[in-house]
Amino acid sequence: MRNITAASAALSIVQAQLDAYNAKDVEALLQTYAPDAEQFTLHGALLAQGHTELRARFLTRFSEPDLYAKLVSRTVVGNVVTDTELITRNFPEGLGTLEMLCVYEVINGRIQRASFAVGEKTLVKA
Repeated sequence: MRNITAASAALSIVQAQLDAYNAKDVEALLQTYAPDAEQFTLHGALLAQGHTELRARFLTRFSEPDLYAKLVSRTVVGNVVTDTELITRNFPEGLGTLEMLCVYEVINGRIQRASFAVGEKTLVKA
């Protein structure tokens, strides 16, 4: 029964994170992350640690007018949620998309660690 509760809580907070991201609501987004949360490249470098660094990363991304994360698939195992998303971005070369694998670890009702694997970008033909 405990795993169902952990999985349900993890699913709920990760969905709230995605909703806040797509709404470009940085305050709601930060509420889904622990104050000392960390973001990494998958198996790699630290991208941001804590709300101050997370806020800066999110606000930079939110300046893109067409930013949107479309959920393609989701897997929940205990307190870990893995999303595959198709992200619409405004790249310097123009509008495009990229696939992203996002792995979220939820502890005490908030995202504690997140890791991201980024696929190739595809530019939208004008």
